[in-house]
Amino acid sequence: MTTTGKQLFTTLTADGKLTLEVAESQFPTPTGNQVLVRMEGAPINPSDLAILTSAADFETAEYSPGKVVAQMPEPFLSGQKGRHGQRLTAGNEGAGEVIATGDSDMAKALLGKRVACVPGHAFSQYAIADAKMCLPLGDHSSEEGASSFVNPMTALGFVETARMEGHSAIIHLAAASNLGQMLNKICLEDGMQLVNIVRKQDHVDLLKALGATHVVNSSDDDYMAQLRAAIKDTGAFLGFDPIGGGQNTDHVLKAMEQVASSQMGEYSRYGSNQDKKMYMYGRLDLGPTILTPSYGLQWQVAGWLLTPFLAKAGMETVVKMRTRVQQNLTTTFASHYKAKVNLEEMLTKPAITDYRQMKTGEKYLVTPWG
Repeated sequence: MTTTGKQLFTTLTADGKLTLEVAESQFPTPTGNQVLVRMEGAPINPSDLAILTSAADFETAEYSPGKVVAQMPEPFLSGQKGRHGQRLTAGNEGAGEVIATGDSDMAKALLGKRVACVPGHAFSQYAIADAKMCLPLGDHSSEEGASSFVNPMTALGFVETARMEGHSAIIHLAAASNLGQMLNKICLEDGMQLVNIVRKQDHVDLLKALGATHVVNSSDDDYMAQLRAAIKDTGAFLGFDPIGGGQNTDHVLKAMEQVASSQMGEYSRYGSNQDKKMYMYGRLDLGPTILTPSYGLQWQVAGWLLTPFLAKAGMETVVKMRTRVQQNLTTTFASHYKAKVNLEEMLTKPAITDYRQMKTGEKYLVTPWG
């Protein structure tokens, strides 16, 4: 037997037409360790926008009820050649009630329970999910649990990555985001030093109110001096950058090297021997990443993705992380939403042009049933 419900699909064709549409879909009866979830809430994360909107032009797009067609410019069209012509689903995470299960004991134990899940097609009225990737929410609502995977596990993953690589301090850009606020709380709880980089004074005030010790405003005239002082105080030579484009990572690496060089006993033409590393985990800025030869030779820029990290960390660490999220869902890992939209409303011009800006503290929650 199958279950019928509405689902969001996204298609990019070779001529640059990006189509987002809500259509009726069939959901199979779950088997094995699968569960069928009646979705009640799914957040629109930056990672979802990579497939939803990318760099397409939604100002001049063609809008109709439950459908929008926009033009994808180069080089983004060619850069996504692998998906041309494919009708894809979207929505990394969400929450809802398990209404059917496969025959495994783990799946059966979830029947009738509200869970958070990571199906990869959460912008839908129903979703098939793996029971191993479901988190029972107990008395928590779907709204409280909808964002319990991507941001919480990413923030915890940063701290675990730092420990695995021998660091006791972290630098984080765009630090006033939901994820940034979580990371600040985690670092305070775990004794991990954290340098928060923001671009507005009200973001400085927000993080200071949450107990942050080091908050640097990149809009200030003395930004680099502030950054150097924070790095010197914390010993932070590992950073995480969700922006990607521009010179944000370049500036941090430069400040790291300036601090490290000032602590050297003698000059070296190769720069300091301090390891300096920046992970990019997002592309809030789709422009080129600009790096300048100003940090010696002992530095790295790498990508960071949650799924490969979890595989590397191992099941024991992942279980500990998930348990911590579950126990602190309305405190450390609480998420807040600017607006709620149903599947059709998320494809209107006012909604798309707003949530695609990814402004701090303005996340949208999709409620598939309205």
